[in-house]
Amino acid sequence: MSRSPSFSVKPELASEVDEKSLQQWVVAFCIIRFDLEQGQLIEECYPPGSLTQNEELEVSFSSFPDSVSQNHNRASIHDCIFFFRIKRHKAPDILNIEPSEIVEVDNNISSQKLIGEAVQESKCQNNYDSRFLYGFVFNRQRHDERLKRGGEQKSVVILSHSPYTSVFRPLLQIMGPLYFDIGNKALNYIAAYVSKWPVPLPGQLVELPIGNASLKVNLPPSHSLPSDNGFFEDSASSLAPLLPSNLSIPQGLFHDSDLFGTFRGLLMQLWKLWELLLVGEPILIIAPTPPQCCEAVAGLVSLVAPLLFSVDFRPYFTIHDPEFAKLNSLQEGSSFPPMILGVTNLFFLKALRNMPHIVSVGSPMSNSSRFTVASKGLPGGIPGQNEGSSIQHLSFRKFTPANFLNAVKLRRDGPLCLMTEHKEAVWTNYAAVTKPDTSILNRLIDAGLSPRVEESMSVVNNDILRRHFLELTTNFLAPFGPYFRANTPSEASSPFADPPPLPSFNAEEFLASLSARGPGKFLQKRMRSNWLDLYR
Repeated sequence: MSRSPSFSVKPELASEVDEKSLQQWVVAFCIIRFDLEQGQLIEECYPPGSLTQNEELEVSFSSFPDSVSQNHNRASIHDCIFFFRIKRHKAPDILNIEPSEIVEVDNNISSQKLIGEAVQESKCQNNYDSRFLYGFVFNRQRHDERLKRGGEQKSVVILSHSPYTSVFRPLLQIMGPLYFDIGNKALNYIAAYVSKWPVPLPGQLVELPIGNASLKVNLPPSHSLPSDNGFFEDSASSLAPLLPSNLSIPQGLFHDSDLFGTFRGLLMQLWKLWELLLVGEPILIIAPTPPQCCEAVAGLVSLVAPLLFSVDFRPYFTIHDPEFAKLNSLQEGSSFPPMILGVTNLFFLKALRNMPHIVSVGSPMSNSSRFTVASKGLPGGIPGQNEGSSIQHLSFRKFTPANFLNAVKLRRDGPLCLMTEHKEAVWTNYAAVTKPDTSILNRLIDAGLSPRVEESMSVVNNDILRRHFLELTTNFLAPFGPYFRANTPSEASSPFADPPPLPSFNAEEFLASLSARGPGKFLQKRMRSNWLDLYR
């Protein structure tokens, strides 16, 4: 990866950083070095004091590829980009309002106005008090026989409260090489440009100048962003998942992830994974490298758009995360909390051996600076694999005894077979209600062997898959629509003092009415006879 030769910076901007404006996008920029004696060390953190000591440790441990999982790369320089998500340690100050300020006065209108203004202020602060921190990493491994142990590692990290992969990935592609060209001055230059960016507008196409270039990116809509403070972003947000008005704009998080490229060998399993996401089941994803690992997690999260994915997800999870100690101490027979964990360290196969759903993706031979890695061309048409099928890309329309035996063998051996050889597979006992849509799979295009053609075809294939699952999710959510529409208020009531209530929800009554009405034409074609089980 190399920085564009046309990119240039203006040195006079270095002292013009507006830290308050910077916080709308970025919490901090970090430079982290792997020291052979002391381990991961933060060399630089800008602005200073942005992180607690515990947060610095977690960021440091999460910013390097796991040594246990990495193949030795003998190239002189190897770059990769990935991202992680950790919990913040300092207690969030919910709305920056003193409790004494929220009081009942006069006719309640003043207090409602105060809370409304506080919510708006919180929105403008762009979730400064978010419970999670996203780290976007540009990691460089430099091989040099003259150095101790034959090389060195450094990571350039952008920390943010916002999961804007469409912004921070291209920013890292500029900032990473720039840092290795000019050193710490790169932090000031990038911070100066970012601090002049406009306020983030969820669901909008924004233009963000950086040097003599400009990033044009679509931000995910507000209804797809986790609301850590427990407030809806606006009154329409709760209805947005049921009413996607414009399919040309992103409808959920991580809309830029390469869903097709990542799950190319497991396309037949996407419908089963979609169901597991809907019902909040814990899923462990294993990949050979952090870029493939975090791309797989991002792809799954994007699969349930336009629904807000409220389950905890970790695109790149390590044994140093405090959550690991909790998971590792679960008693035999205890259920895992709902979460998606992306890992590269095979130790997790033993430590979390009771995880009910395990997905293995990616190729050990792939080394890419993107989040995801393009696969090789497929023989025999559209790929698709049944549960536990082998890494070979097979046509979902083709059955052979050898393929069947491979699937049986993989299922019998279980996930621990990955300790000896990496394979793409899904291990789960979950019986899916939804059927894979072969008409969608037939529309996907095999890109062949050319990487350039393959990348452009992945864009087309991703669009086909996303539109299908968007329609599938929207149709699944449709029966819940009436429960989000408030009752008509009486003429004498005030919408501020007496807001109209939402209809009460009773699960048994809902299922009975659903059973009487049926699943609708769209779902009927794609669900088995036990379709009500998914709603239950």
